[in-house]
Amino acid sequence: QVQLVESGGGLVQAGGSLRLSCAASGRSIRTYAVGWFRQAPGKEREFVAWSGGSTQYADSVKGRFTISRDNAKNTVFLQMNSLKPEDTAVYYCASYHSGSLLLPSGYEYWGQGTQVTVSS
Repeated sequence: QVQLVESGGGLVQAGGSLRLSCAASGRSIRTYAVGWFRQAPGKEREFVAWSGGSTQYADSVKGRFTISRDNAKNTVFLQMNSLKPEDTAVYYCASYHSGSLLLPSGYEYWGQGTQVTVSS
């Protein structure tokens, strides 16, 4: 079993930056891909980025967000720059299980989420 805990969310002005952390326990992140998703009020949970043998980003965050991992700390990071009001959402990290890396259904364990609010 894997436990995931996100942190680093907060309130930031448009154009600002935040770095989210996803601390994993129970199994080394070397053994699975980790994805970041976000969910805004009234919307479905959507893919942001994943990191495993490679990385992939949603078009909406490409060039602004960077996913990275520190295997020694068993932690995955999401550096978010040039934030926009439309980035406002609860951000979740999750451990990949099977199927599509771009869909929530492909992930098994989820963190509790961290709120990111970008003011205009």
